[in-house]
Amino acid sequence: MAQIGRRDFLVASGRWLLLAGAAGLAPALSGCARLLRWSESQTRAGSAAVSEVTDTTVVVTGPEGGPPPGGAPSTTAVSPTTSPSVPTSPSVPTTAARSYPDLVVIRGEAPDRNVREALARLGGMERFVKRGATVVVKPNVLTGRAPEYAVTTNPLVVGTVVRLCLEAGAARVTVLDYPTTSPRAAFKESGIARAVEEAGGTVKYLSNRNFERVDIPEGKAIDSWPLVTDVLEADTFINIPIAKTHGLAGLTLAMKNLMGIMGDPRGRIHTNYPVKITDVNTRVTQHLVILDAYRALVRNGPTGGSLKDVTMPKTVVVGTSPVAVDAFGCTVMGWRPQDLRSLAEAEARGLGTSDLSKYVIEESTA
Repeated sequence: MAQIGRRDFLVASGRWLLLAGAAGLAPALSGCARLLRWSESQTRAGSAAVSEVTDTTVVVTGPEGGPPPGGAPSTTAVSPTTSPSVPTSPSVPTTAARSYPDLVVIRGEAPDRNVREALARLGGMERFVKRGATVVVKPNVLTGRAPEYAVTTNPLVVGTVVRLCLEAGAARVTVLDYPTTSPRAAFKESGIARAVEEAGGTVKYLSNRNFERVDIPEGKAIDSWPLVTDVLEADTFINIPIAKTHGLAGLTLAMKNLMGIMGDPRGRIHTNYPVKITDVNTRVTQHLVILDAYRALVRNGPTGGSLKDVTMPKTVVVGTSPVAVDAFGCTVMGWRPQDLRSLAEAEARGLGTSDLSKYVIEESTA
């Protein structure tokens, strides 16, 4: 209830007396006196009017825990971690800005459930995909391999991401990559084509016609490169790499996964690789990064070929920074983040830090 100043009190009292008439004069004065005493007690108490706080609700009461004169306590929802404040009007609830962890790490038996749980803890897909948005999703579809070989992103992970985007209101979700073999064959054999179609998304099979030369203003080794411009034009770009080793790069995680949006001659990127892949990462904004580490290819990457090279971390790592996700991904693969050259280059150029102690990380089991 708002505090009543003396001037406003006198004006209100005069109107009350005129309306009450002579017959009701004594009750009217008694009511005015009670109202003035209550208002003055609120002025002395100040913020003490907030006398009860639950986990999700602030309860505004009168003096000594009772309701204000003439009504029940007013309530307004607040975050459990936010200091409550008295609303100026019971009809206008206060809202508190919410903060989220830098990384969410979920471990569990079902990759689709892991993804859903991780996204929920990061604010939900609605935080990243607005109604009517166009979304581009980039898994790792290097070549045609069954999911068990951990060469390509798990189709259950990709399908779940597509569904979540559409549930959030996306107008269109396009999934693309530029495999080293036939795109149609790679998407089919990996199981990703079917997963995307069943989820309601669209697979875009890339060819040389889909690349346009794009300037890279912050590039050190390359100042331009043919890129798939879909990722630059989309409202939301989601990067979904799989965790695996790489003979030349050491590991292929989120930063390295952008090779799949690069046109030819992309093989040249492996010369001075840490600098060049960082160049590309300076040009492409990744709104959401989801590292699929349900299976991990720990030897003979990136193409693998033997189930003996595969481990089962059953983990998903989700964040908004490819540097942060890659730093944690290193630990999943048994690496120290500081030993991955691309991370060292990215950190030197201000794209993030590989020091995991600098991040707020939420880990749980689904």
